[in-house]
Amino acid sequence: MQVGLIGLGRMGSRIRDRLVRGGHEVVAYDADPTATAVPSIEALIARLATPRVIWVMVPSGAATDVVFETLEGLVSPGDLLVDGGNSDFRDSMQRSTRLAARGIRFLDVGVSGGVYGGERGFCLMAGGPQADFVTIEPLAVALAAPEAYALVGPSGAGHYTKMCHNAIEYAIMEALGEGFDLLNHFDAPIDAQRVATLWNHGSVIRSWLLELAGQALEKDPDLSSITGYVEDSGEGRWAIREAVARGVPATGLAESLFRRFASREQDSYATRLIAALRDEFGQHGTVARS
Repeated sequence: MQVGLIGLGRMGSRIRDRLVRGGHEVVAYDADPTATAVPSIEALIARLATPRVIWVMVPSGAATDVVFETLEGLVSPGDLLVDGGNSDFRDSMQRSTRLAARGIRFLDVGVSGGVYGGERGFCLMAGGPQADFVTIEPLAVALAAPEAYALVGPSGAGHYTKMCHNAIEYAIMEALGEGFDLLNHFDAPIDAQRVATLWNHGSVIRSWLLELAGQALEKDPDLSSITGYVEDSGEGRWAIREAVARGVPATGLAESLFRRFASREQDSYATRLIAALRDEFGQHGTVARS
């Protein structure tokens, strides 16, 4: 299947590689002129057979808005645009309505898996019409881990689901940070890396994040080279906004977000582990190491 791909950053480049390995033809563009890509969005459009399928993987907000505004002036009725970034689901719903008025199809697809998704496969949460989802299903098969893609609802549902996913991720990371902080305060030294590995074999809390905690602790057992400044990427804030608007008592999710705010004013073992986890799965480059 032929697909246009806009954005070759940490996630986009890995999406390209999985699609190519899956036998798909990828015509790619990135704003970075050093990337292996066509020179412009216009050139990308010209290379694609109609009806076109174009997958966008750029940062949410202004960057996504600019790309879709450009695409709207170039694509044709029947073309299918996919937003695989972390856009606000409200923006995706508005975008879907605006594009539909011109006969342009649209899917919002939440993508999880971090940079490891390139090797292990991603988890894809799609929102939009069933027929459009069927169109991209061959791409989803190539991108996703086994049983890790689904149409979760109408337009906006994909990014809403990814927002909830990331809010849960915040809370799990907060629990791991606090739990290992408590472990670190025992009367005698406890090998936290060994415990992380132990817990990941048969315990109730075994998980990929716990596996990453073990990796981080193996690199730096006392996390002394890490500054416990934990950034947030937006979805956590949107989730709490929605919880307030919908009257959902998401107290744990809210606390995990506010703890990230607090991390910027303190430097504890718990926040250092959370910062290390975030760097392990996302390679965000925000962890300060000595």
